[in-house]
Amino acid sequence: MRIVHITAGAGGRLCGSCLHDNTLVRSLQAQGCDAVLLPAYVPTTTDEENVAEPRIVMGGVNVWLQENVAFFRHTPWFLDRILDSPRLLGWLSSRTGDMRPADLGPLTVSSLQGERGHQRKEIEKLSRLLAHELRPDVVHLSNALLLGMARHIREATGAGIACSLSGEDIFIEKIPEPAYSQIRDLLRERARDVDCFVALNYFFAEFMTEYLAVPRERIAVIPHGIDPTGFPAAVRAASAGPRYVIGSLARACPEKGLDLLIRALPLVRKRHDVTLRVAGAVVDAERDYIARCQKTATELGVAEQITWLGQVDRGGKLALLDSIDLFAMPTVFPEAKGIPVIEAMAAGVPVVTPAHGTFPELLDEEQAGRLHAPGDVADLASVIIDVLDDPDARQRMATHGHALARRRHLADHMATAHVRLYRQIVSGRR
Repeated sequence: MRIVHITAGAGGRLCGSCLHDNTLVRSLQAQGCDAVLLPAYVPTTTDEENVAEPRIVMGGVNVWLQENVAFFRHTPWFLDRILDSPRLLGWLSSRTGDMRPADLGPLTVSSLQGERGHQRKEIEKLSRLLAHELRPDVVHLSNALLLGMARHIREATGAGIACSLSGEDIFIEKIPEPAYSQIRDLLRERARDVDCFVALNYFFAEFMTEYLAVPRERIAVIPHGIDPTGFPAAVRAASAGPRYVIGSLARACPEKGLDLLIRALPLVRKRHDVTLRVAGAVVDAERDYIARCQKTATELGVAEQITWLGQVDRGGKLALLDSIDLFAMPTVFPEAKGIPVIEAMAAGVPVVTPAHGTFPELLDEEQAGRLHAPGDVADLASVIIDVLDDPDARQRMATHGHALARRRHLADHMATAHVRLYRQIVSGRR
């Protein structure tokens, strides 16, 4: 059985979907599975060994040109290959971080229209590659925004189609009308072309049941799994103070709530001597947000207590998690993945998160951390203070989270569950 994962790349920026899909395919390969990771649009970036194929399908330059310049919808394929160079796409993606969801409505509509859209030539090229060279039994799409290619792929290859659900609603809900309604309608239409969806948690499976108008039984739940290499085998003793470090690891954007954590910091410092270490990718479209966060920190008198690390590699991530006493991720939108929280738990660090999205599920009814009222700075600060006040509770939460991560969130377990799912899909297709 051959599995081909098609993953929307993010250029030089780390993103949860790239991390998840690379870890999954790497683990499938380690188990002896015939699995291929095929980047779409631009190259993928990960903090582990990158197992993605060197070629790019649905090259971002060609996709953009075919949307905006009718001439390029009819150019010969051999000319398109020049613009699909991974080196060129990687270079360009590092300089297009100022694109915002509100600017991408028409392109998203056209992509979801698939063989009826402006990118039908790219879908035809991809389908031919799959049918004549890769010959998959299952094609796994990395998110629902790729659903426009599913029908043509299935017709060309006879392969089963799986699709991950990866927090697409955060992007879609920022797109204005009339594109927004068109996208919602197209998602529901194209969802019928998929054999099975995969959510990382029960919260998002339930949410996307209505969002895509699909029966709940068509959405499997397989938790994200991490490679435990480098994470501590045992939980260190909780610090009794007097100084504490709070850690944050997420893309630096409003959705992840970094500004809330900064505004909570002076409230926490009234009781405890704390500093904040912040890591995560920054794109051009969000540099204004980071500047506002830094201005807020200065105005509140806590700028000297914040260390800005930017995007970190795997070693930097592990070093960050090893250096903190508490991990916080006060997201504004209900979180669909929560991968940094899983990594903090695997590192034996207690967690504070909002009481929405996947977090109540990840924290196992607050046994691995504490929940705060979403968007409430005062409650966020109060919960952090409560956790820092009680080293015995921190030790219990760290120990529970560490054990839970090894029981529920290992990459090998994630790969095994996917193999079972792929076999069911192939059996059903036959």
